[in-house]
Amino acid sequence: MTAVRTLLRPAARARRHLPMLLWLWALWLLLWGSVSALVVVSGLLVGAAIVAAFPLPPVVPRPALRPLHLVALLGHLLRDVAVSASVVAWEALRHGRAPRRAIVEVPLRSDADLLVTATSQLTTLTPGTLVLEIDRAGRLLYVHALPVAGPERVDVKRYDVQEAERRVLRTFGARAEPGGDGEPGEPGEPGEPGEPGEHGGRGEDA
Repeated sequence: MTAVRTLLRPAARARRHLPMLLWLWALWLLLWGSVSALVVVSGLLVGAAIVAAFPLPPVVPRPALRPLHLVALLGHLLRDVAVSASVVAWEALRHGRAPRRAIVEVPLRSDADLLVTATSQLTTLTPGTLVLEIDRAGRLLYVHALPVAGPERVDVKRYDVQEAERRVLRTFGARAEPGGDGEPGEPGEPGEPGEPGEHGGRGEDA
Protein backbone atom coordinates (compact mmCIF):
# COMPACT_ATOMS: atom_id res chain seq x y z
CA MET A 1 0.00 0.00 0.00
CA THR A 2 2.85 2.37 0.86
CA ALA A 3 4.46 1.68 -2.51
CA VAL A 4 1.20 2.52 -4.30
CA ARG A 5 0.95 5.82 -2.41
CA THR A 6 4.54 6.65 -3.32
CA LEU A 7 3.79 6.03 -6.99
CA LEU A 8 0.63 8.13 -6.87
CA ARG A 9 2.23 11.15 -5.18
CA PRO A 10 3.80 12.65 -8.36
CA ALA A 11 0.47 12.29 -10.20
CA ALA A 12 -1.36 13.99 -7.32
CA ARG A 13 1.17 16.84 -7.29
CA ALA A 14 0.87 17.26 -11.06
CA ARG A 15 -2.93 17.34 -10.81
CA ARG A 16 -2.75 19.97 -8.06
CA HIS A 17 -0.54 22.23 -10.19
CA LEU A 18 -2.50 21.69 -13.41
CA PRO A 19 -4.82 24.74 -12.95
CA MET A 20 -1.80 27.04 -12.47
CA LEU A 21 -0.08 25.52 -15.51
CA LEU A 22 -3.18 26.07 -17.65
CA TRP A 23 -3.55 29.64 -16.36
CA LEU A 24 0.10 30.48 -17.17
CA TRP A 25 -0.32 28.87 -20.58
CA ALA A 26 -3.45 30.94 -21.31
CA LEU A 27 -1.64 34.13 -20.25
CA TRP A 28 1.29 33.22 -22.53
CA LEU A 29 -1.05 32.81 -25.52
CA LEU A 30 -2.81 36.10 -24.76
CA LEU A 31 0.46 38.01 -24.37
CA TRP A 32 1.82 36.66 -27.67
CA GLY A 33 -1.52 37.03 -29.42
CA SER A 34 -0.90 33.89 -31.46
CA VAL A 35 -1.84 30.22 -31.41
CA SER A 36 0.96 28.97 -33.66
CA ALA A 37 2.53 25.61 -32.82
CA LEU A 38 5.72 27.30 -31.56
CA VAL A 39 3.82 29.62 -29.19
CA VAL A 40 1.55 26.81 -27.90
CA VAL A 41 4.42 24.41 -27.19
CA SER A 42 6.76 27.05 -25.77
CA GLY A 43 3.94 28.29 -23.50
CA LEU A 44 3.46 24.80 -22.06
CA LEU A 45 7.22 24.40 -21.54
CA VAL A 46 7.62 27.80 -19.88
CA GLY A 47 4.57 27.21 -17.67
CA ALA A 48 5.85 23.76 -16.64
CA ALA A 49 9.29 25.20 -15.85
CA ILE A 50 7.79 27.97 -13.68
CA VAL A 51 5.53 25.55 -11.81
CA ALA A 52 8.45 23.15 -11.23
CA ALA A 53 10.91 25.86 -10.17
CA PHE A 54 8.50 27.81 -7.95
CA PRO A 55 5.97 25.31 -6.55
CA LEU A 56 3.10 26.99 -4.77
CA PRO A 57 1.35 25.66 -1.65
CA PRO A 58 -2.15 24.25 -2.08
CA VAL A 59 -4.76 26.92 -2.79
CA VAL A 60 -7.35 27.22 -0.02
CA PRO A 61 -10.27 27.24 -0.57
CA ARG A 62 -9.76 24.81 -3.44
CA PRO A 63 -10.96 26.43 -6.67
CA ALA A 64 -13.44 24.76 -8.98
CA LEU A 65 -12.94 24.85 -12.75
CA ARG A 66 -16.09 25.18 -14.87
CA PRO A 67 -15.09 24.70 -18.54
CA LEU A 68 -18.14 26.41 -20.08
CA HIS A 69 -17.65 29.48 -17.89
CA LEU A 70 -13.92 29.43 -18.76
CA VAL A 71 -14.78 29.61 -22.46
CA ALA A 72 -17.18 32.48 -21.76
CA LEU A 73 -14.51 34.23 -19.65
CA LEU A 74 -11.93 34.06 -22.45
CA GLY A 75 -14.51 35.23 -24.98
CA HIS A 76 -15.42 38.25 -22.84
CA LEU A 77 -11.71 39.01 -22.37
CA LEU A 78 -11.02 39.01 -26.10
CA ARG A 79 -14.04 41.24 -26.70
CA ASP A 80 -13.04 43.64 -23.91
CA VAL A 81 -9.47 43.85 -25.24
CA ALA A 82 -10.69 44.70 -28.75
CA VAL A 83 -13.26 47.27 -27.61
CA SER A 84 -10.99 48.92 -25.01
CA ALA A 85 -8.06 49.12 -27.44
CA SER A 86 -10.18 51.01 -29.96
CA VAL A 87 -11.53 53.36 -27.26
CA VAL A 88 -8.03 54.11 -25.90
CA ALA A 89 -6.69 54.67 -29.42
CA TRP A 90 -9.50 57.13 -30.20
CA GLU A 91 -8.91 58.91 -26.90
CA ALA A 92 -5.21 59.25 -27.71
CA LEU A 93 -6.03 60.76 -31.11
CA ARG A 94 -8.49 63.25 -29.59
CA HIS A 95 -6.51 64.34 -26.54
CA GLY A 96 -2.92 63.47 -27.38
CA ARG A 97 -0.67 63.03 -24.38
CA ALA A 98 -3.23 64.29 -21.86
CA PRO A 99 -6.08 61.74 -21.86
CA ARG A 100 -8.75 62.03 -19.19
CA ARG A 101 -7.98 59.51 -16.46
CA ALA A 102 -8.76 58.62 -12.84
CA ILE A 103 -7.82 56.25 -10.03
CA VAL A 104 -10.88 54.15 -9.21
CA GLU A 105 -11.48 52.32 -5.94
CA VAL A 106 -13.20 48.99 -6.60
CA PRO A 107 -14.72 46.83 -3.81
CA LEU A 108 -14.25 43.08 -4.30
CA ARG A 109 -16.47 40.15 -3.31
CA SER A 110 -13.66 37.66 -2.64
CA ASP A 111 -10.39 37.77 -0.72
CA ALA A 112 -9.03 34.42 -1.99
CA ASP A 113 -5.52 34.84 -3.41
CA LEU A 114 -6.18 33.04 -6.70
CA LEU A 115 -9.43 34.87 -7.42
CA VAL A 116 -8.06 38.32 -6.54
CA THR A 117 -4.99 37.64 -8.70
CA ALA A 118 -7.11 36.45 -11.63
CA THR A 119 -9.33 39.54 -11.39
CA SER A 120 -6.27 41.81 -11.26
CA GLN A 121 -4.71 40.09 -14.27
CA LEU A 122 -7.89 40.36 -16.33
CA THR A 123 -8.18 44.04 -15.42
CA THR A 124 -4.56 44.80 -16.28
CA LEU A 125 -4.73 42.86 -19.57
CA THR A 126 -7.57 45.11 -20.74
CA PRO A 127 -6.22 48.27 -22.43
CA GLY A 128 -6.96 51.44 -20.47
CA THR A 129 -6.97 49.83 -17.01
CA LEU A 130 -4.04 49.02 -14.72
CA VAL A 131 -4.20 47.70 -11.15
CA LEU A 132 -2.01 49.96 -9.00
CA GLU A 133 -2.66 48.47 -5.56
CA ILE A 134 -4.47 45.57 -3.90
CA ASP A 135 -5.85 46.20 -0.40
CA ARG A 136 -6.35 42.70 0.98
CA ALA A 137 -7.64 43.83 4.37
CA GLY A 138 -10.29 46.06 2.83
CA ARG A 139 -10.92 43.82 -0.21
CA LEU A 140 -10.27 46.72 -2.58
CA LEU A 141 -8.52 47.24 -5.88
CA TYR A 142 -7.15 50.63 -6.90
CA VAL A 143 -7.27 50.85 -10.67
CA HIS A 144 -5.80 53.51 -12.96
CA ALA A 145 -8.38 53.92 -15.72
CA LEU A 146 -8.73 55.92 -18.92
CA PRO A 147 -10.58 57.50 -20.57
CA VAL A 148 -12.68 58.86 -17.70
CA ALA A 149 -14.69 61.93 -18.70
CA GLY A 150 -16.63 62.35 -15.44
CA PRO A 151 -18.13 60.66 -12.35
CA GLU A 152 -20.50 58.55 -14.45
CA ARG A 153 -17.53 57.05 -16.32
CA VAL A 154 -15.88 56.25 -12.98
CA ASP A 155 -18.95 54.18 -12.10
CA VAL A 156 -18.76 52.44 -15.48
CA LYS A 157 -15.09 51.54 -14.95
CA ARG A 158 -15.85 50.26 -11.44
CA TYR A 159 -18.69 48.15 -12.79
CA ASP A 160 -16.46 46.71 -15.52
CA VAL A 161 -13.89 45.51 -12.96
CA GLN A 162 -16.60 44.06 -10.72
CA GLU A 163 -18.12 42.30 -13.72
CA ALA A 164 -14.70 40.76 -14.47
CA GLU A 165 -14.56 39.52 -10.88
CA ARG A 166 -18.04 37.98 -11.20
CA ARG A 167 -16.88 36.08 -14.29
CA VAL A 168 -13.81 34.85 -12.38
CA LEU A 169 -16.02 33.69 -9.50
CA ARG A 170 -18.34 31.87 -11.88
CA THR A 171 -15.33 30.16 -13.49
CA PHE A 172 -13.01 29.36 -10.58
CA GLY A 173 -14.90 30.22 -7.38
CA ALA A 174 -15.27 27.52 -4.73
CA ARG A 175 -18.76 26.89 -3.40
CA ALA A 176 -17.84 28.78 -0.22
CA GLU A 177 -16.99 31.93 -2.20
CA PRO A 178 -19.66 34.61 -2.80
CA GLY A 179 -20.84 34.01 -6.34
CA GLY A 180 -18.85 30.75 -6.55
CA ASP A 181 -21.96 28.66 -7.10
CA GLY A 182 -22.25 29.86 -10.66
CA GLU A 183 -24.43 32.83 -9.72
CA PRO A 184 -23.10 36.30 -10.51
CA GLY A 185 -23.39 37.71 -6.99
CA GLU A 186 -23.84 41.41 -6.35
CA PRO A 187 -21.42 43.81 -4.69
CA GLY A 188 -22.09 44.66 -1.05
CA GLU A 189 -24.21 47.66 -0.27
CA PRO A 190 -22.66 50.59 1.61
CA GLY A 191 -23.09 50.32 5.34
CA GLU A 192 -23.38 46.52 5.57
CA PRO A 193 -20.96 45.26 8.24
CA GLY A 194 -18.22 43.04 6.95
CA GLU A 195 -19.02 43.71 3.29
CA PRO A 196 -16.65 45.52 0.96
CA GLY A 197 -19.36 47.99 0.08
CA GLU A 198 -18.96 49.71 3.44
CA HIS A 199 -15.80 51.36 2.16
CA GLY A 200 -17.72 52.95 -0.66
CA GLY A 201 -16.06 53.66 -3.98
CA ARG A 202 -14.49 56.78 -5.35
CA GLY A 203 -12.76 58.00 -8.42
CA GLU A 204 -9.82 60.33 -8.10
CA ASP A 205 -8.41 62.37 -10.93
CA ALA A 206 -4.90 61.19 -11.68
